[in-house]
Amino acid sequence: MTSKFIRMAALPLAMAASMAAHAQISDGEVRIGVLTDMSGPYSVFGGKGSVVATNLAIEDCLKAECKGMKIKVLSADHLNKADIAASKAREWLDVEKVDAFADLTNSAAAIAVQKLMREKGAIGLFNGPATSRLTNDECAPNSFHWMFDTYSVSAGAAAALTRAGAKNWYFMTVDYAFGQSLEKDASEQVKANGGTVVGAVKHPLNASDFSSFLLQAQASKADVIGLANSTQDAINAIKGAREFGIGKNQKLAALLLNITDVHALGLPLAQGLIFSEGFYWNHDEQTKAFSERFEKIHKAKPNQVHAGVYSSVLHYLKAVAAAKTDEANAVSAKMRELPIKDAVMRNASIRPDGRVIHDMYLVEVKKPEESKGAWDYYKLRATIPADKAFQPLELSQCPLVKK
Repeated sequence: MTSKFIRMAALPLAMAASMAAHAQISDGEVRIGVLTDMSGPYSVFGGKGSVVATNLAIEDCLKAECKGMKIKVLSADHLNKADIAASKAREWLDVEKVDAFADLTNSAAAIAVQKLMREKGAIGLFNGPATSRLTNDECAPNSFHWMFDTYSVSAGAAAALTRAGAKNWYFMTVDYAFGQSLEKDASEQVKANGGTVVGAVKHPLNASDFSSFLLQAQASKADVIGLANSTQDAINAIKGAREFGIGKNQKLAALLLNITDVHALGLPLAQGLIFSEGFYWNHDEQTKAFSERFEKIHKAKPNQVHAGVYSSVLHYLKAVAAAKTDEANAVSAKMRELPIKDAVMRNASIRPDGRVIHDMYLVEVKKPEESKGAWDYYKLRATIPADKAFQPLELSQCPLVKK
């Protein structure tokens, strides 16, 4: 586990004013825990990049609303195991008195930690986990699902490809909460747009050989093979699919891909893939400026998880400053009250179920000859408006939502 303290020096009078402004902050310090995959298949997805994003958010808030505030960051590797994630979260809550958790990459780990936060009253800032259960049956009053979920990524690619005529789908699904949720949401999008799911096969997390799964998918004769997985699993599956010639007579749909995955694949293998994204570094001048800062430290462009961590932590800290306390209920209320304004989110707001809605983007990976250089990978096919990109609120199973 690593820790980093960020402090701002000030003159005595400014310090006195600051102490008065933040008098209700417990222990005189706001504590944020970044719990993520630091060494496994999702370490590029979240990992150290999420710590970098957290510190950039703190740096920006200390220059403005958070002047004089003391902030501590803790980070740890949950090894993609729900029990380890829950154990570390309990330690942070009981011993370190952590006020908010960020990232939480891995859906099973996120659900386990969310249960603890519901009991203990901490704030959850979910960015890496994709399961839509976090704002449905597992929702909590002080938890917020920030960047994307299995509904929003399937609402883009699965819906678009089915409407374009690819009606029959076969899914290759990673066998845990995230994959199950992604397959379910994508299947519903396929059916809603006149398509049919002809079959599915499950594979373990961090599988090394996808040959048997790909052969089953190929034998299905489906129009589309949908990859209900992500990061290294998606990368390995795409590499295997190209070797088997899948993509010529059958389309390959990587439902949850990030720019860091495309970078790892390279454009010759990734070209033509269509998927939904919540953030692209080259979208506008603000996203470019944020991404340059991030890249100087992390030596890679930020993906949508890193961008979401930055946005969520910054908004959380602004809410702490506005509420003049780190008490979870007060901060949660202030987070819902304040507008979300930062370098990475567009048309964002927080719903009663904790789902943060914002514009999503349907992108296509460029051909090598279309790219102007490293990280210039996407063609924007469509902007999916915030009110269309996520599950309609009336369909939410969250008990916090008044029917």
